[in-house]
Amino acid sequence: MSKQILSEEQEELLPILCDSVVNILETIGEDPNREGLIKTPERYSKAMFYFTQGYKQNIHEIVNDAIFNEEHDNMIIVKDIDIFSLCEHHIIPFFGKVHVGYIPNGKVLGLSKVARIADMFARRLQIQERLTKQIAEAIMEVLEPTGVAVIIEANHMCMSMRGAQKPTSFTTTSCMLGVFRDDSRTRHEFLQLVKS
Repeated sequence: MSKQILSEEQEELLPILCDSVVNILETIGEDPNREGLIKTPERYSKAMFYFTQGYKQNIHEIVNDAIFNEEHDNMIIVKDIDIFSLCEHHIIPFFGKVHVGYIPNGKVLGLSKVARIADMFARRLQIQERLTKQIAEAIMEVLEPTGVAVIIEANHMCMSMRGAQKPTSFTTTSCMLGVFRDDSRTRHEFLQLVKS
């Protein structure tokens, strides 16, 4: 596994974040100097930089030059994209699958870029409803298709580990734009293909 490389800004912020983790450990009654926790503040801080790297990314850098002119006007679906995010209410993970469909309008997007767009928005403090909409709107912005559909199915650890404690529950959100919102037949086709 490759070592995580921090930016200059992250290197400057690392001691501040580490001190905050030490404070949390002490506040809950732990000894940050015990063997198993000595490196935890640094490990956790670096993990947080990784989990929130989406704040430092933008859609145009992600897409780069992977938009191609193509006279294809049928639905394109990339489904079962794994996502991992942090709930902004508790900073506890939620994870699941994203299904993305769009109907091109003279341009198609490199397939891996769909997953990278989902990751960019997932790697922030999030709520699933906003994440779903951000993915759809970003694809609509860069590609200008006739429509975009996004569905996310996720398990929220804030609901599994605490609170309601329902570990088998999943939350489903959707965002339909353009023809997917306006035409029930197109929406139905997308939903059927995602289920298959």
